[in-house]
Amino acid sequence: MKKTTIFNIQKFSTHDGPGIRTTIFFKGCPIRCEWCHNPESQVFAPEIMLNKYGKEELIGKEYSIRELVKKIQADQIFYDQSGGGVTFSGGEVMAQNMDYVLPLAKECQRLGITVAIDTCGVAPTENYRQILPYADLFLYDLKFIDSHTHQLYTGANNQLVLDNLRFLSAQQTEINLRLILLDEINADEVAANRIIDWLAEEEIHVNEISLLPYHDFGRDKYERLKRICTQNFSKPAEEQVAMIQKRYQDAGYRVTIGG
Repeated sequence: MKKTTIFNIQKFSTHDGPGIRTTIFFKGCPIRCEWCHNPESQVFAPEIMLNKYGKEELIGKEYSIRELVKKIQADQIFYDQSGGGVTFSGGEVMAQNMDYVLPLAKECQRLGITVAIDTCGVAPTENYRQILPYADLFLYDLKFIDSHTHQLYTGANNQLVLDNLRFLSAQQTEINLRLILLDEINADEVAANRIIDWLAEEEIHVNEISLLPYHDFGRDKYERLKRICTQNFSKPAEEQVAMIQKRYQDAGYRVTIGG
């Protein structure tokens, strides 16, 4: 029986797609964003983490597809009433075993539950091709348009990220683009203009842009995982965020803040 490791199941989520959703957090990610607020999501295998009271807890539990579908289906009435569904997040769901992810998405579709994919884009294009028939929406992280900056802060260049975004757009999929904002790094009009220009040049179809100002809510988790936290970022001022929001709106995009 196929199983995979899940580190959190968040019910009644309203930030990971439309309506009321259940967000499934798959454990394991191929990149290491320095601002990551869920470092427990990075390693694919279960691991020990101290809770806020200093007690050891095992992070990550294996679920069969049947077990996970049962948890998802439990709140179907709320999805139906609100236009919600399930969101596969992480970690990075598209870097997981697709022999698990595909049947899970297919079963959700069979049950009439819409599926959103929250992804950083660092996964084989073939995985996106396979999931397309069962995915209703992609929440797509475009961290930096500049490959060197992407490499510096995530440990990977962004060629695959851009290639997969081009691919999904060409398939006319629903895409909500999510942009992290880090003060003095990319929270300015110059960075916004570069993304706007690239989207136009590549004819990328985007339904919505979500601006995600940095927060440091997860800093304490590194110590509880017995890791060193290297985060040294600042949240951009509200005026900066508003200015960036207006720049994207002036370019014709629907823009939200947070999510």
